[in-house]
Amino acid sequence: MHSSLTDHARCLYGDEYRPEPVAPGPCTEPDHDEGYFVESLTFADADTILAMLRELCPYLCDGYLPVRIRNLAYRLVLLQRPDEPELMREAAMSLVLHGPDWDDIAAELRRRADALEECADAPGPGTAAAAAAPDERG
Repeated sequence: MHSSLTDHARCLYGDEYRPEPVAPGPCTEPDHDEGYFVESLTFADADTILAMLRELCPYLCDGYLPVRIRNLAYRLVLLQRPDEPELMREAAMSLVLHGPDWDDIAAELRRRADALEECADAPGPGTAAAAAAPDERG
């Protein structure tokens, strides 16, 4: 068994930043199968997925992970962490960098990130900024 999702991805797709293994050749692990990897990715927690992305693709536009795997990874992370604007922007940038097919989805992610930040910056009831704002009721 691979010791982590990152190791499994590295075994399947390679690693741009690590040298070739001493004994190159096909992996003999029983779970060396893209279908099994995708299943593992599907049920991995957000931290595990992000660790894989950060290690194998530290600059978004690099690494050997196939674009379909990157897209799936970001989608799964955003489903687990739907309220993180910086993560939405990172996913949007990855989409933009890997082809125009997803530009509309990337734009929507950026809009959602902006909206989340605007909500976070808006004064809530009981805050000093809300108390200083004029009351619209009259």
